[in-house]
Amino acid sequence: MSAAAAVRPTRGIPPLAIAAAGFAALLAVPLLIRYGAPGSERYYLHILIQILIWSFIYTGWSLMGRFGLTSLGHGAFTGIGAYATVLLWNVLGLTPWLGIPIGVALATVAALLVSYPCFNLRITGHYFALMTLALTEFVRLCIVGWRDYTGGSLGTQPQRAPGGVSLVALQFEPDRVLSYYIALALWAFGLWVWLRVDRSMDRYALDAASQDEQAAASVGVDVTREKLKITGLSAAMCALGGAIYGQYQMYIGPDTIAGLGVSLNIVFGTIAGGLTVLLGPTVGAVFTQLLSEVLRVAIQGSGLSRWMGSSALALDMAVYGALLVFFIIYMPKGILGTILEARRRRGRG
Repeated sequence: MSAAAAVRPTRGIPPLAIAAAGFAALLAVPLLIRYGAPGSERYYLHILIQILIWSFIYTGWSLMGRFGLTSLGHGAFTGIGAYATVLLWNVLGLTPWLGIPIGVALATVAALLVSYPCFNLRITGHYFALMTLALTEFVRLCIVGWRDYTGGSLGTQPQRAPGGVSLVALQFEPDRVLSYYIALALWAFGLWVWLRVDRSMDRYALDAASQDEQAAASVGVDVTREKLKITGLSAAMCALGGAIYGQYQMYIGPDTIAGLGVSLNIVFGTIAGGLTVLLGPTVGAVFTQLLSEVLRVAIQGSGLSRWMGSSALALDMAVYGALLVFFIIYMPKGILGTILEARRRRGRG
């Protein structure tokens, strides 16, 4: 599906004008919140920042997923990006401006090391998913095992700059408006990357390979190279998103930014929003983040946390699992994909 289908314009209005108007509205959001809900400004900005960062991560996963490369290893990549950035700052005093590129590079190398033998030996489908799952668990166990540096299962925090604001340390904790604009720029960059891939010749090569690898190779497509390119790009984006998320949250843990739970959340959000459309991952991030917040408030308000203890924390994952089954069976194109498909059918009618 072309990128234009994700933002099909109203008749007579150029799509570029709609995109510009939408982005201008997003730029004005902090001002609207400040005057519309002054007492809850930080809370609403926090929700929006998380939506934008996870939208970027979901978009990174969708670059692979849309071509049939189902990975359960992207929780490893977000974890590598976040932990590399924080540990280089805490242990060596290396600024995140350098730590983030190093973390992205490490995640990309890890993705290529795991993917190359799989693609070269034509290991695809659920076997490839299991390989990436093993990578996720390996990274999680490394984080837990190196507790002297990572804090183990309890997680760790970047060393805080005086006052909580430092350009060198990339910390802007008191100012969520600035963090919002950083997250917005990250989200826009992710959409730009998605569009570049969608409009490139690589897209057609990957489409062909996803349908029939042997047929694609017979017409000159280097299937292994094309898959490695999209895998490396996808891993790099998720590592970048994980690093920015860690800097914003000022806390990272194996359960919040790495591991299987994070991988499944990425897969669920992207499928729920719409895997093959430009803004599908963004819709998925809105859906998952709001759902998570609603479940958190509902669980705490209903007293289930007192009755079930720590088991109540797993209820949201149970809900995610049930909804994932629902979307796969009844809405395989996701929320946005289903809406666009319904509009096209009405247009033909």
